[in-house]
Amino acid sequence: MKPEHRAYSVHLLTATGAVLAMLALISAVSYDWPMMFVWLVAAFVVDGIDGPLARRYDVLAHAPQVDGALLDLIIDYLTYVFIPAFALFASGLLPGWTGWAALIGITFASALYFADTRMKTADKSFSGFPGCWNMVVLVIFAIKPPVWICLVVIAVLAAAMFTDLKFIHPVRTRRWRALSLPVALIWTICAAWAAWVSFHPESWARFGLVASSLYLLGAGMLQQVLSPDRGGTTKQA
Repeated sequence: MKPEHRAYSVHLLTATGAVLAMLALISAVSYDWPMMFVWLVAAFVVDGIDGPLARRYDVLAHAPQVDGALLDLIIDYLTYVFIPAFALFASGLLPGWTGWAALIGITFASALYFADTRMKTADKSFSGFPGCWNMVVLVIFAIKPPVWICLVVIAVLAAAMFTDLKFIHPVRTRRWRALSLPVALIWTICAAWAAWVSFHPESWARFGLVASSLYLLGAGMLQQVLSPDRGGTTKQA
């Protein structure tokens, strides 16, 4: 296969995320939350592998007519932000004004963050919470915490999007990658299984989701504490 064909095939793979987003949306408007999350987890997997493939096959050089970064951002906003926010609102887990507050806060803050040119740090981590609301909302569906805890978590993470707090990218952040990649894989398996069993309250996946989520949320900040000058953020400019 020619280099340009391989490069364009990566763009085609990325674009399948839009199809998965539509399938997730169809499930969401039918209130089939488990199936919606199955599609979102599938989109999460695609998002995890298309980046390494894009760098391996050098899509910038061999398929420059398609802006892979822009394509990825569009799909990420749908699968990471828009559909999960709708699910949180429409599911009734946050009733009344709380659902409206979460819906508006998540979509508004994430739109600004996704357009921030300073979101990436020098070590390929994220500066500020990277808007992975699909992961947050899935955990909320799985463990169903009290409403006030959900609101606090959403408010703190939304505010954290506009800070210099560091959040790792499990694939691109080289520091601790030998641990981060397996943890991200564990999260993906637990998420898929939790959705597949309709978020059964006795499923073992709930514990794996919580533990892996805490690591993925806190690893970057812990790196900042241990080595504050290493891989500094780009929001200082």
